[in-house]
Amino acid sequence: MKDAHMLADHFSAYTQWRGDVAAGIGDLRKWLQQNEIGDAQSDLRLQYLLDRLREDKLVVAFVAEFSRGKSELINAVFFAGYGNRILPSSAGRTTMCPTELQWKEGDSPEIRLLPIESRKTNASITELKRYPEEWQTRPLDTRSAESLQAALAQVGETRLVTQQEAEELGFPIDETGDRGIRPDAEGKLEIPRWRHAIIQFPHPLLEQGLVILDTPGLNAIGAEPELTLNLLPNAHAVLFILAADTGVTQSDLAVWREHVNAGRRQRGRIVALNKIDGLWDGLRSEAEIEREIAGQVASVATTLDIDPSQVYPVSAQKGLVAKVNDDDALLDRSRIVQLEQALSTELLPTKRDIVRDNTQGDVADIVGRSRELLNARLSGLREQLQELTDLRGKNQNVIEYMMRKVRSEKDEFEQGLQKYYAVRSVFSNLSNNLFGHLGLDALRDETRRTREAMLDAAFSRGLRGAMKGFFAHLRGNLKKSTDEISEISRMLDAMYKRFTVEHGLKLAAPTAFSTLRYEKEIERLEEAFNNQFNTVLTIVTTEKHTLTQKFFETVAVQARRTFEIANRDAEQWLRAVMAPLETQVREYQLQLKRRLESVKRIHQATDTLEDRVRELQQAEDLLVQQLAQLNQLAVRIEKSLGSTLPSTDTPAALAA
Repeated sequence: MKDAHMLADHFSAYTQWRGDVAAGIGDLRKWLQQNEIGDAQSDLRLQYLLDRLREDKLVVAFVAEFSRGKSELINAVFFAGYGNRILPSSAGRTTMCPTELQWKEGDSPEIRLLPIESRKTNASITELKRYPEEWQTRPLDTRSAESLQAALAQVGETRLVTQQEAEELGFPIDETGDRGIRPDAEGKLEIPRWRHAIIQFPHPLLEQGLVILDTPGLNAIGAEPELTLNLLPNAHAVLFILAADTGVTQSDLAVWREHVNAGRRQRGRIVALNKIDGLWDGLRSEAEIEREIAGQVASVATTLDIDPSQVYPVSAQKGLVAKVNDDDALLDRSRIVQLEQALSTELLPTKRDIVRDNTQGDVADIVGRSRELLNARLSGLREQLQELTDLRGKNQNVIEYMMRKVRSEKDEFEQGLQKYYAVRSVFSNLSNNLFGHLGLDALRDETRRTREAMLDAAFSRGLRGAMKGFFAHLRGNLKKSTDEISEISRMLDAMYKRFTVEHGLKLAAPTAFSTLRYEKEIERLEEAFNNQFNTVLTIVTTEKHTLTQKFFETVAVQARRTFEIANRDAEQWLRAVMAPLETQVREYQLQLKRRLESVKRIHQATDTLEDRVRELQQAEDLLVQQLAQLNQLAVRIEKSLGSTLPSTDTPAALAA
């Protein structure tokens, strides 16, 4: 059936691209080990790159208010191959909690459910993922679509609670039902039974690293700040679903403004205008239907303030039926293929660019350092070869002079080493200062102080002041870290230059390191917090402490994650900037030692001179060969990184 597998084909192409890059990096790592060229730090960096490529995920978030056909759209786009609906998509609220659909090698088919009561703790979902005992696990029978349906229906389970318990769990309450959960006639509220669900089963796209994030409506999103601060901002594409029969309602607009279009997200936003089959009433002509759809698309684009090209009218239900029944005409009319094409266009090239940018710099640095090392060996060897060639036919006095010369160079270099060791000591102190600012202990203390200040605050102003202080402290620590990094960079730059000039070492300037990305992430967190804080306070003034506390806990977890990444990156940078100097110093020492031993042997027995010259010439040939092999490996990786994915808008791709 034409186009039915288009998205899967493009995912396969992306997976193949990622595999080619990983294969090239794996071969580079193996070659460096076999030829004893790489150091432990380079090996760790390459292993980290390989792990990152292997664990690479592509996250697509589906966001909508209730009854927009979101679950049916997921079924149509991803799960039509099962010949039935996998996610429940009956009328009403089918997704009551955020649900992740994923699979990786070694997983078991199962559904993991986090009880809603976990909201009473300060633990975030990210934290709770580390503790399997906090989740209820149910096995999945992937051989039967019916058993899958029954198991997945559990994400829609609810229970009735009192208003007090709903407030304790952080759910907004609103008598109108517009900005919170509406109590029933007895004053009870229907809330989700589960806080979060993770569904693991071996679907071809999930096996390739796709993660589908299915989110509940506004009221549920508002009660789970981690969706706003972490899961949705980190998704590579967000698909926002509207219904043609309702248009853009007030609650749709609230979801769009507060969760999809919040902050500075520019990439990967797609709007699906679902249920266009409601216009196929048999009374209108095709031309009238087209005009009606075009009018709705224009209206949606104006209301959401986006380009009409970002709005895709579809019929998820007809698209699913068309795929199951192999009906090309109905598939064309459902327009589901255009949406899949947009997902491919938005998601895969963007994700590939991120992976390429993250990989390219590290590989180039490691290859560059390895090339420098080989060139240093080659230069030293050729110098030694020249010295020995010049000794042919010379008398003992010349050979003794050469020995004194090499010994003198060795003594001079060892004096230079004293300065090197002094720099290492200062480097160690500055590194400790850096981790004093970036470290997690300081962050933990500030988090505790802020939490206490928030609990003591009697008014909104106090809450705001505590949070303002928290973010100011984080920014201050990042600023101090930048100052320490500048000091380390200046010191190392001077040492690199000294050893280059005085001892002829082949050292490029040390690589730069910036805290800008962590500062931007803290800014994003503060902006998201302020948006949510102010919005929630205007809705539910009575429970501002509880809600604000929950938002803060989520912010604190995200801030910790940012600082953990900053710590890891800083550690890698510190090791990376010292490694070239350490490697070159060690290499130079070895070369001096070899030269001295070589001249000594010739001093003792001049008949070994020709043998030694031949040995050095063979070693020279090997080094030239190694440089060529290294260049070939580098070119192969560069080609893999630079290769493009199949175009998703060419006629050939559309006919795939």
